Amino acid sequence: MLRLYDNHLSGNGYKPRLLLAHLGRTYERVEVDILTGETRTPEFLAINPNGRIPVLELEDGTCIAESNAILFFLAEGSRFLPSAKLARALCLQWMFFEQYSHEPCIAVARHWIQHVEMTEAQRAQLPAKQEGGRAALAVMEQRLGASDWFGGEAMSIADIALYAYTHVAGEGGFDLSDYPAINAWLARVAGEPGHVPMNPAPAGVVEPADS
Repeated sequence: MLRLYDNHLSGNGYKPRLLLAHLGRTYERVEVDILTGETRTPEFLAINPNGRIPVLELEDGTCIAESNAILFFLAEGSRFLPSAKLARALCLQWMFFEQYSHEPCIAVARHWIQHVEMTEAQRAQLPAKQEGGRAALAVMEQRLGASDWFGGEAMSIADIALYAYTHVAGEGGFDLSDYPAINAWLARVAGEPGHVPMNPAPAGVVEPADS
């Protein structure tokens, strides 16, 4: 059985959970406390030397880290990863955008505001993080004004990657009311059959919703 090392607070952890739900895959979910240093223990570092979740452990013990790499692996051969060369490249383009321009601002601002006691340095950096997040949202709004989805004609792992932290962007101080196309897209993603919310995220064996 697949095993997912995850944390219920993490949008990056939510990404594979959401895809696994859409795929109808059974897996074991292991909650890892990122706020108390459980990702820095020798046991966890043996799984992922980079000391971060999520990590997907395959049936043979092979471990895959990095949320978008996990999405790409799980989606192979499914409707969530386009097979056409250009469509696949565009899907990856938006996933790279998510990790480079979106997550470092929106996810970090959310984490600082919601889950830690901010340092003075973080307080000083927060306006820049929020400015960068708004710039990323503007790019997304422009794309979604022309297309219902990021990676092609249907929902793909690009949409899952971007949905994870966008749908909770308000927790990072981002007002989504100025982004009608994003709001319509968020509703489309949430309305897809098989959708599961970010919380609750039960530990233990997770069965497909229709099983």
